[in-house]
Amino acid sequence: MEPGYAMEDIAPIAVLMDELRSEDVQLRLNAIHSIPTIALALGPDRARDELVPFLQDSVDDEDEVLLALAKELGRNFEEYIGGKQFAHVLLGPLENLSAVEETLVRDKAAESIAKIAEVLSTPQIEEFYIPLLKRLSQGEWFTSRTSSAALYPPVYNKVSWSIQEDLRKGFAALGADDTPMVRRAAAKWLGPFVKNLSKQHVLSDGLPIYRRLQSDDQDSVRLLTVEDLIVIAKQLTPPEVKEQLLKQIRHSIADKSWRVRYMAATHFNELAEAVGTELVREELIGQYVQLLKDNEAEVRTAAAGQIPGFSKLLEKEVILARIVPCVRDLSHDASQHVRAALANHISGLAPLLGREATIEHLLPLFLHLLKDEFPEVRLNVISKLETVNGVIDIELLSDSLLPAIIELAEDKSWRVRQAIIEYIPLLATQLGKPFFDEQLGNLCMSWLGDTVFSIRESATINLKKLTEVFGVEWAKVQIVPKVMGMGQHPNYLYRMTTVQAITTIAPSLNLAIVQAEIIGPLLQLAEDPIPNIRFNVAKSLEILATTYGNTTEGREFVRQSIVPVLEQQKTDSDADVRYFAARALQKASADMLGKFCNYEKVIHVVDLRSTG
Repeated sequence: MEPGYAMEDIAPIAVLMDELRSEDVQLRLNAIHSIPTIALALGPDRARDELVPFLQDSVDDEDEVLLALAKELGRNFEEYIGGKQFAHVLLGPLENLSAVEETLVRDKAAESIAKIAEVLSTPQIEEFYIPLLKRLSQGEWFTSRTSSAALYPPVYNKVSWSIQEDLRKGFAALGADDTPMVRRAAAKWLGPFVKNLSKQHVLSDGLPIYRRLQSDDQDSVRLLTVEDLIVIAKQLTPPEVKEQLLKQIRHSIADKSWRVRYMAATHFNELAEAVGTELVREELIGQYVQLLKDNEAEVRTAAAGQIPGFSKLLEKEVILARIVPCVRDLSHDASQHVRAALANHISGLAPLLGREATIEHLLPLFLHLLKDEFPEVRLNVISKLETVNGVIDIELLSDSLLPAIIELAEDKSWRVRQAIIEYIPLLATQLGKPFFDEQLGNLCMSWLGDTVFSIRESATINLKKLTEVFGVEWAKVQIVPKVMGMGQHPNYLYRMTTVQAITTIAPSLNLAIVQAEIIGPLLQLAEDPIPNIRFNVAKSLEILATTYGNTTEGREFVRQSIVPVLEQQKTDSDADVRYFAARALQKASADMLGKFCNYEKVIHVVDLRSTG
């Protein structure tokens, strides 16, 4: 702040000034976050005359504080200074923030200026916004010129024809700037800017800027032009695209920098949809095959992710002739990341090829990928089997599927084990009850004894989902006896898992199974020597009481079997057990009382009607 600044002129914001001078960054941050409150207290006139000028001079601070200031000024701050007609006053401090060194602060300041532009009238834009834009665009330091690129699109359609012409010239100057960072900003914002142009001006102004940037000597600039290419192509007819952009499409896809080719591969489907079917068949098929065979694994990975989307634009014969051979090569790719990307998307080809072609061409690749040494590859194939199952019988994969699942279930990485657990219900739906019981039932139970808690937790959720897939009677035979049997295990972790499994799956069962199979062993665990198990039993009893206490039979069950045990646990020696028992008892009692009161109200109403 300037030394000659008169303190008496800003007495109402003295507290804010003191806090912004503090050495504590957090205190200065808090002060910035409080400026809406201060503006409200000052009133619109004083906020404009005192607070905003003060903030305009407060740009010599930590980046964290300046970022917070840029955010606050973009959060409808005009409401505190008199409304939309005074919103232009906020452009001053934001202009200063747009020229600072830190990129995050500049980007946020530009974003806030764009938000303010939405509420400015055309006279305000032409009187205040356009001069600001010109100052930033012609600034001595590259930082201000970089920020200015984002400010052209929001106002282009709000100004007069003559000013639009100036804006097109101004943006063209940014695209030809000597500083790579400014050209990079121009490439980033060219797409949004071109969307506002008429077709005539796309051809006369937008295309020259794009071509200049697309041939830039910096790959960090060229890679950003891929998205610009898509925007421009969408605004032209297919013949115009072929005439005006074909050369640039070829250059981007065959660029000497892998980063540019990576961007082209990542956005290839969007590009294909933008240029039209004819150009896809004539030109882009060959370009896409080129990307699938690229020297860089990152490019092949990105291209593999586009396989189903791009193939939808092609005829079946073309997919078989041009795409499937590349897919076959990628399934043997040296990079595990390429194979993982392929495994994640290859199933999308099955609906396009149909049953016979899938069995002939894709089934061998599925079987090969299911045997891949990299766990993520096998996981990705399994995760997308639902798509394949709609085309061919999944039993064709079962011989390879089972070993792959077992290997993943025993993987040394717990995250891999957890991932395969999450796919088990989906597989169960597709494989059917007999196959599941014979091949995967014991595997699902073994996860309950895993050394990692997250795996045991996922395993209990898995059992709940399986119960919903196969039904309560299946769970009564296949799950409940095995889970309750673990309650007698000498290792307390197994006993704990039993309690947690009951808590999870109980709502998916019925009262008869709970009474016959579950409540007895569970009540025995209420006296377990380990306090953690006892208070988890209290939690489980709470779930049982709230789940089944909504019928007459259920309330009787809660009253006779659950409440007495919870009453006993309320006097337990462990504080946690007493707490959870008291909470469970309170909820069980409230639930029962609520149902009873509702029943009494119904009886009372019936009595009144009969006597009336």
